[in-house]
Amino acid sequence: MEVNVIGAGLAGSEAALQLAKRGIKVNLFEMRPKKSTGAHKTEKFAEFVCSNSLGSADCSNASGLLKKEMELLGGELIKIAYECKVPAGGALAIDRELFSSTVTKKIEENEFINVIREEVTSIPQGPTIVASGPLTSDVLSDSIKEFTESEHLHFFDAIAPIVEKDSINFDIAFYASRYDKGEASYINCPMNKEQYEKFYEILINAPKIELKEFEKGAKFFESCLPIEVLASRGFDTLRFGPMKPVGLVDKRTGEENYAVVQLRQDNSAKTLYNLVGFQTNLKWGAQKELLQSIPGLEDVNIVRYGVMHRNTFINSPRILNASLQTRKRADLFFAGQLTGTEGYTESIASGLLAGINMAKYLNGEQLIVLPKETMLGALTNYITDENHDKFQPINSNWGILTPLELPKKERKNKKLKAELYTKRSIEFLSSI
Repeated sequence: MEVNVIGAGLAGSEAALQLAKRGIKVNLFEMRPKKSTGAHKTEKFAEFVCSNSLGSADCSNASGLLKKEMELLGGELIKIAYECKVPAGGALAIDRELFSSTVTKKIEENEFINVIREEVTSIPQGPTIVASGPLTSDVLSDSIKEFTESEHLHFFDAIAPIVEKDSINFDIAFYASRYDKGEASYINCPMNKEQYEKFYEILINAPKIELKEFEKGAKFFESCLPIEVLASRGFDTLRFGPMKPVGLVDKRTGEENYAVVQLRQDNSAKTLYNLVGFQTNLKWGAQKELLQSIPGLEDVNIVRYGVMHRNTFINSPRILNASLQTRKRADLFFAGQLTGTEGYTESIASGLLAGINMAKYLNGEQLIVLPKETMLGALTNYITDENHDKFQPINSNWGILTPLELPKKERKNKKLKAELYTKRSIEFLSSI
């Protein structure tokens, strides 16, 4: 028996590797490079198109717990991510080129995976995992829409610019991590009030790229808002968001600044850095003017401008079981951002679960439905909860877990709660 996996992004690559290591043959379909998405830059698998960070690696953070669970479940891409990591304080950031090259090589050399570089225009018959991602082609989207008998929901995803480190002025910029947590791996560009006011004025008046007709009316996902959308909410919104100066002190001056722009390492050679929280849909000329108004980036060389694109996801609460199997067809699973999970780590984790459960389905075994005491279980239970009236994408967070019963005085102890959540999750996964 062969399994069709549609899409060689993060979820599809993980699902294919999970099936292959269980001795199940896979036909892995990827339309690139014959057909592009508008966001991807290469034809390689598991390409990171936005940030190069998978979020926190510490179990004191919800995303960190999800990574730990993936390791316990035998995740393949999480292992590769750690092999390709670059310094990023407490976060797991990767050299995106090395990561996608490593994943591509591992898949192409796997005897159980047959790579087919063709666009899939309809959901195939036979065992299938649809992991075509938030940029699913229009023709396949129509097929999915017909199968689900429901409209797709849409939201916008925006990509941050990447710049060359050698073009940054370190007479002004400085290295630091917030609150000195971990090594000082972020580049920080400080602003006083006058500089911030100038930056803000440029930003709110900058011309934006016009949306296509089919994109109008779609929604932004709250955790990936373009910086110009955040700025439109008020003068200080950025100073309490991606440009907050708290915990970032230039040791040369000992001062905490009015606002700070952070840049995160984007490749292992430490030559490229992306601007944290600077997802944008500004016209490229406006982006250049805006970035060069930032102290320390006056002569910065931009190697990739920010872009914005439409993301597509299904109404999972009406379509999927918590195993990621469709309710309508037993041999069909969905995985990745198409299901309404938001974030790189979450996408990989859903591909992991879909791959494991497809193998169990083929072997006549009971599918895994992880409990809401685990982060992955809470995530999959959330996106498949039939009680949703207005379903929107979500990433891992403590709020979706089954609450802990704690004495009143301990309920606000975030560190203790994270430790207890992690312990509880590991106990559940160890019993599988």
